[in-house]
Parts: sequence; structure tokens; C-alpha cells
Amino acid sequence: MYLRALNTAIVSIPKPKECYSKSLTCDDFRGIAISPILSKIFEHCILKRFGTLLVNSDNQFGFKKGSGCSYAIRTVRGIVDSYIQGGSTANLCAIE
Repeated sequence: MYLRALNTAIVSIPKPKECYSKSLTCDDFRGIAISPILSKIFEHCILKRFGTLLVNSDNQFGFKKGSGCSYAIRTVRGIVDSYIQGGSTANLCAIE
């Protein structure tokens, strides 16, 4: 679970590695959250007090170190393949 106050914007910026000389993929971007200063202070107070109660899910791929689009796609592909091999159908819904 990841808390954010209202009025926060998440901006995708390219990572500083050869981003102008090749075709870009999901791994070439990093999401940066832009929050007002009062929201950041409130967030730090909440995390300091309740941080031990807030735990990330293994199904969360964004805003976690070592995780990203390619890992999420690989995980979904593995789940879909296991359903198909078991004789079931798999329906996907993507929200952008």
C-alpha cells in the first residue's frame, strides 16, 4: 500500500541512458511523483507513525526498486499461460 495525498501528479521522465539514440521502451522511463510540500510533510508524519503497518503487495510493480513494466508483463504472461495450459480461458482488462 502506498499513500499519496490529493493533487499529486506522476510524471514519466526518461532515464539518463541513450534515450535519444534508440527506440524507447517501458524500462527507459521512471515515474516521478510531484506533490505539494504540505502533502509531503503529512505523508512523512503518517509513514513515521504507521509505516510498520503499511506493507507492499508482491503484486505491486510500480514504485518499487527492482520492479517495473517488463517484470509485470512477464508475470501476467506466466499467469495467462498457466490458465491456458489448465484448459481455462483468460480474460484481461487493462486500465491506462
